[in-house]
Amino acid sequence: MAYTIATSSCFGCKNIFTFNPKFVPSINNQAICKNCIGTANKVRKENKMDELKIHPDAYKPQKEDA
Repeated sequence: MAYTIATSSCFGCKNIFTFNPKFVPSINNQAICKNCIGTANKVRKENKMDELKIHPDAYKPQKEDA
């Protein structure tokens, strides 16, 4: 069984990270790392906004046949 994982720079912090391209959150088709989502959710919570949901597989390898 094979797995696929993508690598890119984060929309927010510009750091390189790996992710599952099928489930990762993105803005303008540029992926966002887990740390930046966490930071955004802290700000959203302080402003009484709903937190962004992250798919449980967003930062894990994707099975090649999926």
